[in-house]
Amino acid sequence: MDHSTHHSAPEDDGPGHPHGHVHGHGHGTTWATAMQATLHCLTGCAIGEILGMVIGTALMWGNVPTMVLAIALAFVFGYSLTLFAVVRAGVSMKAAIKVALAADTVSIAVMELVDNGIIALVPGAMEAHLSDGLFWYALLGGFAVAFVITTPVNKWMIGRGKGHAVVHAYH
Repeated sequence: MDHSTHHSAPEDDGPGHPHGHVHGHGHGTTWATAMQATLHCLTGCAIGEILGMVIGTALMWGNVPTMVLAIALAFVFGYSLTLFAVVRAGVSMKAAIKVALAADTVSIAVMELVDNGIIALVPGAMEAHLSDGLFWYALLGGFAVAFVITTPVNKWMIGRGKGHAVVHAYH
């Protein structure tokens, strides 16, 4: 199938070329841009969530406190990646916080809902230990499914000038 009709222009698909996108219309946002935004979000979420799961599991906390810590750290690390990039671009910390909140909140929330839902639904995953393959398979599988579900959400939001689209002004 020829996918060229689904993209605005070749330069719009590259990670370093966000300025060519038309953010006011859903069809002006490429899947590559949505995937890049989702991967950015997934990176922060994965760092925070894995750290939270490892800490909670290692300390033998119950499921609820472990999951709360993992979700909280996913938001912290998810926001931090955007925050550092925007501050590096010369934006004040106060403005950068607003950009990070606007850019990442929905994406992180969807990703965490899906990922943690999968972990909670996989039999034995919440009781698995760090040395168990089930722990890692459920966690990584949850990330994979969350990526697939969150990418269209990000595409829709970016196409309307929301979500990660607000970060593009600072790249």
